[in-house]
Amino acid sequence: MQEFFEIGQIVNTFGIKGMVKIYPYTENVERFEKLKKVCLVNKNSKKEYEIEEVKYHKNMVLVKFKGIDTLEEAEKLRNLYVQIERKDATPLEEGSYYIADLIGMEVYTDENEKLGILEDIFNTGSNDVYVVKDNNGKQILLPGIDEVIKEINLEEGKILVHMLKGLR
Repeated sequence: MQEFFEIGQIVNTFGIKGMVKIYPYTENVERFEKLKKVCLVNKNSKKEYEIEEVKYHKNMVLVKFKGIDTLEEAEKLRNLYVQIERKDATPLEEGSYYIADLIGMEVYTDENEKLGILEDIFNTGSNDVYVVKDNNGKQILLPGIDEVIKEINLEEGKILVHMLKGLR
């Protein structure tokens, strides 16, 4: 299981006192207020920062990190990804899963045919869509509804689905 979850990306600075603008990857942006620290990550580094202040502006989260007090210091954080530890993640209700835990799972039909590997999950507004990549590299899009997604078994790394007519 993944130890860290990405919850946003720093896209810009805000003001002259070291605040950054974060594009959130989470629907519940208020979760930033409950966090005391986050990790800022790029390909080469990962560093923990303490959160001093959280505000909101349009669809963005504005964060002031302890020790980042100037526009120039904040500018160095641009494009970094914001991650939290699993223990700091919002608890899920029964039958819900973190997408990061599902990506890479094998997907089988209820007739025991391997469809492929779960590549992504995205939300369309009405429901999630599971993106499965088969052995030929073709994508199969499955609606995340009870009639299709029959079972998720994290221990075995398998998702069992029922293929409704027209899904292939």
